[in-house]
Amino acid sequence: MDKQRKGIRWAATLVMLLAGIAFVLPFAWMISASFKPEIDVFNYPIEWIPKHWNVYENYREVWSGEHPFGVYYWNTIKVSLLTTLLSVAVSSMAAYGFSHVDFKGKNAMFLLVLMTFMVPSYSIIVPQFMIFRWLKLFDSHLGLILIGSFSALGTFMLRQFFLGLHKDYLEAAKLDGAGHARIFLRIAIPLVKPALATYAILRFIWTWNDYANPLIFLRSDRLATIQLGIQKFASESGVYYSLIMAGTVSAILPLILIFIVGQKQVIEGIAMGGVKG
Repeated sequence: MDKQRKGIRWAATLVMLLAGIAFVLPFAWMISASFKPEIDVFNYPIEWIPKHWNVYENYREVWSGEHPFGVYYWNTIKVSLLTTLLSVAVSSMAAYGFSHVDFKGKNAMFLLVLMTFMVPSYSIIVPQFMIFRWLKLFDSHLGLILIGSFSALGTFMLRQFFLGLHKDYLEAAKLDGAGHARIFLRIAIPLVKPALATYAILRFIWTWNDYANPLIFLRSDRLATIQLGIQKFASESGVYYSLIMAGTVSAILPLILIFIVGQKQVIEGIAMGGVKG
């Protein structure tokens, strides 16, 4: 039995290793292509380490060319950070209310929130567009931030973590005369920090990678995000794949850094989700 289990474990490890390599190879090719002259991009067999490095020219063309990549970067950072902060605040308060505040119709309201998550986002784009035009939020970063700041998924996800809090902590605070606001800020939030960090990282990544909403709700080039900038750059650069890859690497680099910095919090948040107090 022990030999059989070890064999299964080694087989599973090998399968996961091969799957990991399969996922990493396109990313490795993208980075390699961004450092090459255009003529060497599609050499066969693939040159994973470029023979001729073209780092300065490719990235200079991306950052100092006709397209203001710096402006796109700042716009995306601004929208992603503000959306993440507002979404975490709103979702955490809603999650605490649905998990630890007793009020009439709580379950029905929570079911209504979940029902909104089941509606495809693209099916409500036209009503959203009309409402934002009426509210004068069209073609503005504020409108784009508000779109991503209210998440049924975030509320549901954080509610599960709040339900995992040991009730003794909350009851003790109530006996000391603390209200829900103080319990939420002083007790609940510190106990679910890994969960909040996990959702914040996911929300930031989703907002950074969002292409559809900026495409629909933004018209001014000075307000464009990095995803729109990459698309414009790709459409105008034509077949210059080395430049496209350099722009793509520039676009995803912040996401890689954020995940590297926050991976501990993500792992703790996932582990916390499997433990009930």
